[in-house]
Amino acid sequence: MKKILEVQDLKVHFELSGGLFSAKKIVHAVDGINFDVFEGETIGIVGESGCGKSSLARALCGLNKITSGSAIFDGKIDLAKANGKQWDEVHKQVQFIFQDPVAALDPRMTVAEIIAEPLRTLFPDMKKDKVLEKVLSTMKLVGLSSNQINRYPQEFSGGQCQRIGIARALILEPKVLICDESVSALDVSIKAQIINLLQDLQQKLKLTIIFISHDLGIIKHICNRIMVMYLGNIMELGEKRALYANPMHPYTNALLSAVPVANPNTEKTKKIQLLEGELPSPLNPPKGCVFSTRCPKVKDECKITRPIYKDVRDRLISCHLVN
Repeated sequence: MKKILEVQDLKVHFELSGGLFSAKKIVHAVDGINFDVFEGETIGIVGESGCGKSSLARALCGLNKITSGSAIFDGKIDLAKANGKQWDEVHKQVQFIFQDPVAALDPRMTVAEIIAEPLRTLFPDMKKDKVLEKVLSTMKLVGLSSNQINRYPQEFSGGQCQRIGIARALILEPKVLICDESVSALDVSIKAQIINLLQDLQQKLKLTIIFISHDLGIIKHICNRIMVMYLGNIMELGEKRALYANPMHPYTNALLSAVPVANPNTEKTKKIQLLEGELPSPLNPPKGCVFSTRCPKVKDECKITRPIYKDVRDRLISCHLVN
């Protein structure tokens, strides 16, 4: 399969002012990760709040600045070094769907203006009738009616607002969609509709999707591969069936043990692996393995040396204990 994104040693750090008499501090939001995204797949990114999922996603579409490393898009453009013209090309191919569908839409703009905005920005010479034609066809694609074109966001439900956000992302006919918790703010039934819509659109439009979520049930349903992040690092990356059936990293095992089971008899006997302690601060990550302060299987080596990202059987993993 063709690689549409190749990420090598990617870091996203944020500098915080330490005050008048203290040194500046560095937040290690993403701290040197490696992975590839293949054309046409859906790759899921999971992990606790603060693990760097959103910082990574925003860096891949230019909302966060990449500190170091590389992210090669479509074999041509390194996002870490891209200039304004190159970013314009990337934005035509990579679009972002936000977590809060209502807050992501300008309440002063109509649906037509919101959906057409990317076209007006990146294709300023396009004629108005062509823009309108494209807006109407895109609205139909995501399940919106043409008679809603002059309404404002506050007249829509959360699910309809997310459909507007998806339409705005799709109007440029991108290759990649980055969905950052894009269904977490929706009711269960609406959430299912949006997930099904994304899957249908992926098949019709041959999209590649980077899907970020806390919900491991949704991740299992929609994704081909899963990347588990912790404190700005990748713990484990593998095909979903293998990862769910046999999690190798202690952190992945802890996450999956907390997923509710539909069978009440199984749920009663299931053991949840509770992690002791709090997530360390990204201002001062542990010296060795970043998970060493909470890992139930920690060894002395884990506290001293950061594990090398390695290929173990059917997946990539960062752990001293797995060979």
